[in-house]
Amino acid sequence: MGHWSPRIGDPSFMGWFTVASYFACAVLALMLGLSRRRADRRTFLFWVTIGLLMILLGINKQLDLQSLFTEMGRQIFRAAGWMDNRRIVQFSFIVGFGAAALAAFLLFVRINRDLFRRFKLAFIGLFFLLCFIVIRAAGFHHFDVMLGFRLFGARMNWVLELTGIYLIIIAVFKPLFRKGFDETSVFRRFAEICSKV
Repeated sequence: MGHWSPRIGDPSFMGWFTVASYFACAVLALMLGLSRRRADRRTFLFWVTIGLLMILLGINKQLDLQSLFTEMGRQIFRAAGWMDNRRIVQFSFIVGFGAAALAAFLLFVRINRDLFRRFKLAFIGLFFLLCFIVIRAAGFHHFDVMLGFRLFGARMNWVLELTGIYLIIIAVFKPLFRKGFDETSVFRRFAEICSKV
């Protein structure tokens, strides 16, 4: 569609490293969730949701679906003759999207206060990823320049995205590998789930 086509969006080393990081995070989060399935349903749902979210974000990293939605918006604007006013609508959409995403995140934190106290790093990691997603969705030239800015050789989009992923991974490690964790049964349950997919 337009300038978007289904292809690998970022075939660079860092692109694939980020995808691998998303999937590693997903596996660890799912393992932790499965290990708490019987003991604590809220913890189980929290980590399984994070695991599934990481899988979706990892897939999107290479499919670049937000670019598809941006291109669809451009096509609609051209067809309706609104291209002269696209910046105003784009800005309004991003402000609305950013505000809704932040409100949803804060509501999620409020509803899950007990989980927030236990897994602060995971919530902070989710916040980093939320910021990255909102900035990427903006599609403004100035935001793209900011994401391309290099700090000690590392682009800001790598810093935001990978910081979010690895904060979640760190949050998984403490409960996942504490004394008494039965990794054999979790691996077995994880393999059973994968075989059913």
